[in-house]
Amino acid sequence: MAVYSILPGRHSLHGSFSRDFGPILTIDSGEIVRFSTLDAGWGLEPYSASGVRKKFEPRECPRDGGHALCGPVTIRGAEPGMILEIKINEIRQGSWGWNSAGGFPHPINKSLGIHEGEEFHLNWKLDASSIIGTSDKGHKIALRPFMGVMGMPPDEPGIHSTFPPRSCGGNIDCKELIVGSTLYLPVPVSGGLFSVGDGHAAQGDGEVGCPALECPMELVDLTFSIREDIRLTMPRAKTPTAWVTMGFHEDLNEASIIALEGMVKSHE
Repeated sequence: MAVYSILPGRHSLHGSFSRDFGPILTIDSGEIVRFSTLDAGWGLEPYSASGVRKKFEPRECPRDGGHALCGPVTIRGAEPGMILEIKINEIRQGSWGWNSAGGFPHPINKSLGIHEGEEFHLNWKLDASSIIGTSDKGHKIALRPFMGVMGMPPDEPGIHSTFPPRSCGGNIDCKELIVGSTLYLPVPVSGGLFSVGDGHAAQGDGEVGCPALECPMELVDLTFSIREDIRLTMPRAKTPTAWVTMGFHEDLNEASIIALEGMVKSHE
């Protein structure tokens, strides 16, 4: 079984999805790719005490306007109507991370009235041996790393934002997708054109602070397989303890029904 590695660089990084992006790697079904990723904000180092840091350059707009993603990867034989199975074999976070609240016009910040003024930062040291994160204010939390964005471009022309989740994946932000989980995504375009990024060292049940505990990842080890025996219209996942069905829609009630319907049909 072949194993490939992808490091973040100008050839591999992009901040959007597009069916027109050429693949940086083409693999066969059943093969493994080991990614290293920047944090979602393209950071090359932790924030300083003054709230500044060095970021990856150069970047192109609108191509690089969203989360820092690595890819795309083409899987030979993947075609629309098939399912791409992504097994999450290993995730190893970097040694630092950050999270923040307020200070920018996100809808959550606006609803809480904290979108104006200073953005409050916590900088974290992430210990791989103890799997504990310690903030610069002394907070300690258990780490549970996962990738916020795993997905493929929609079969539509142009540049597409990394921020919404779609039927073909994207910014799913599902904290259950830890090591040992398998994600199943409907293939939207020939070859798939899979990309990954937005590493989280930990996250609550919702990313209600806007960022999670954002961090670079030293290793994201994934096995890609084409499945023709499964029919899905939305992402689905098998975690070490449960099945997860997903529903994405602008109406939260409709999204809930889509996810519920997926769970009911999966047991028919």
